[in-house]
Amino acid sequence: MHILFLTDNFPPEGNAPATRTYEHATRWVSAGHRVTVITCAPNFPEGKVFEGFKNKFYDVSDLDGIKVVRVKTYITANEGFVKRILDYMSFMVSGFFAGLFQKKPDVIVATSPQFFCACSGWALSAVRRKPFVFELRDIWPASITAVGAMKDSKAIRLLEKVEMFLYKRADAIVSVTHAFKKELIERGVDRSKIEVVLNGVDLSKYEPQDKDTELAKKYGLEGKFVAGYIGTHGMAHGLEHIVSVAERLQHDDNIRIVFAGGGAARQKVVDLIEQKGLKNVVLIDRQPKEMMPRLWALCDVSLVPLINSDLFRTVIPSKIFECMGMGIPTIMSVPEGEATTIIRETGSGLVVESESVEKIANAILMLHQDDELYQMIRLRSVEAAPKYSRELMAQSLLDIFKNYQN
Repeated sequence: MHILFLTDNFPPEGNAPATRTYEHATRWVSAGHRVTVITCAPNFPEGKVFEGFKNKFYDVSDLDGIKVVRVKTYITANEGFVKRILDYMSFMVSGFFAGLFQKKPDVIVATSPQFFCACSGWALSAVRRKPFVFELRDIWPASITAVGAMKDSKAIRLLEKVEMFLYKRADAIVSVTHAFKKELIERGVDRSKIEVVLNGVDLSKYEPQDKDTELAKKYGLEGKFVAGYIGTHGMAHGLEHIVSVAERLQHDDNIRIVFAGGGAARQKVVDLIEQKGLKNVVLIDRQPKEMMPRLWALCDVSLVPLINSDLFRTVIPSKIFECMGMGIPTIMSVPEGEATTIIRETGSGLVVESESVEKIANAILMLHQDDELYQMIRLRSVEAAPKYSRELMAQSLLDIFKNYQN
């Protein structure tokens, strides 16, 4: 089977969509299938093309057996509604034309969170008369208004019409959460074509390991209890509250708060730390994907926050699965929903109220001071991880593709 996959995020970018696509695709290749990924020059989240790459009209390379076709797009940072829409629309157009030149695909897959990519996938499927699978990673454009990036307007309502059009035209919809599936059914989408394939973890890379002494020394983390926020610094994460947590804990010299990554809210975090004069915070720039296990190993606990919006009851932050694999307890401060249920049922962390500085700080102190509790959560995390292995998730997707193959 030849799988043609459209995504505007792909390695060496290290965010969740890029990682999910790459780790699934390598497993499909290993199973004997052809995979072509159409993407753009790596630039997320700063909106700057990564070193060693150029924003070419058409560039073909091989990555671990995956044919990677990179197309020219309008590149901008992950901030600002109008510029981001131009970015997304440029990929929609260039990705569509690139897709016309790929030989004999059996199934065409396009992924969100933004669905202009899915528009391209649908158009290709219509022209080439192949099944279209829409991988739904986010309820977009609802997430735009949820983080305050844009108010409800005629533009948002137009995007919602495009959204519903895509749901109805897709041969299959693969949702990354059960909550997304439930919402789509409530909005009138045919339940029979909606499948759920959660995010997961590559257990060959993310497994329990000792702290990297070289990195710990480099960042002044030797002998410290480290609570880390690692990943995209987005508007949805409410990271100003984590800065306030650091301020609350600044008098305990045994504890450090780490922010690692980049994104639209990164500068806001940096400015707040400087304004408050915090000495217990360590800032680490965005790192290559292959560095992530070493970076995670610096952390004693993982901080997983989202702002207190009803929309985020349906979201499952993918980093919780990597933390399970590595045996790193999660402190989750998100609205009650599917993600909090996973943490509670697996026993892989503590759940506290979203945006509550006091409760997040208390959870860090609890895990720092109660070693018996800490070790129990570490053990349960490792035990839970195999349920969410990439092997299982990749096979589930492959089975879906085969069901819709012409």
